[in-house]
Amino acid sequence: MSNAAQKRAIKNYRARLTQRGFKRFEVMALESDRELIRSLARRLAEEGPEAEEARAAVKAVVAEEPPKSGSILTALRRSPLVGAEVEFSRSRDEGRRVDL
Repeated sequence: MSNAAQKRAIKNYRARLTQRGFKRFEVMALESDRELIRSLARRLAEEGPEAEEARAAVKAVVAEEPPKSGSILTALRRSPLVGAEVEFSRSRDEGRRVDL
């Protein structure tokens, strides 16, 4: 059993986690997935683009619906060059002569 100082330390630690927006919960999984789940939880607890990428990847895998198609076209439509009336042309010169 823990003594009073240990219990107080755990209580304070969990209170600090709660202030930061974290929540403790239990997960049932295979023993072989323990480190995977812990590393995923650590990554999700971080702030930044890597955490958002991991979150999006997990949501896509867990989601019941198939992934949406056309994301390349959607990205191209968001390009800053849309509507800029930029004309792309390519020179049609013969190139250089190659001797074999």
